[in-house]
Amino acid sequence: MSDMPKAFHLTPEIQRYVVEHSAPIDAVQQALIAETEQLGFISIMQISPEQGAFMEQLARLLGAKRIIEVGTFTGYSALCFARALPKDGKLLCCDISEEWTSIGRRHWEKAGVADRIDLRIAPAVETLSALPADPVWDMAFIDADKGGYLAYYEEILKRLRPNGVILVDNVLWMGTVADPAATGEDVVSIRKFNDFVANDPRVEAVMLTIGDGLSLLRKKG
Repeated sequence: MSDMPKAFHLTPEIQRYVVEHSAPIDAVQQALIAETEQLGFISIMQISPEQGAFMEQLARLLGAKRIIEVGTFTGYSALCFARALPKDGKLLCCDISEEWTSIGRRHWEKAGVADRIDLRIAPAVETLSALPADPVWDMAFIDADKGGYLAYYEEILKRLRPNGVILVDNVLWMGTVADPAATGEDVVSIRKFNDFVANDPRVEAVMLTIGDGLSLLRKKG
């Protein structure tokens, strides 16, 4: 595990303590983390181990059988979700990179969960909009280009069952969302998204300080 925590507000020591006192990371997860770290700085796109443990636990608590993921990178979050699914469960992963997701594919196979994962290499809006409109999905995770967050959210929300949950990553953007001097394209997009869902009557929003900020949005029944 990297000594630099993704949770910008934690020291490496506290983050290590959190991981050590959460659900244990198995050998396949460790190998995927290590291989992703070899990519260099871009590895920061991978969710943190404690975030993966939380999302896996939440999927189990929801009894999720159908999950959508937008933004798969090297597949750690997908691995966590797939581990939580029953054998007849389905995880639909949307990404545009064959190179990065190929790393995930190998580890999904090693973990014995590849048959639960349907990876679609295409722009996510195209994949999502082509899905049936029936509200049958239990859970979703959005962790892709920040400018696309609202579009992904809208496409998923209409297909989410009542009381289903959408998780959204990077909603604190290293704390810059609260800094008026930060005016980069990504942070502006995230602020716009955060403001929108906080006032959206269709969902109940809770923003958590896990990783780089994780919003939990429950679709009202």
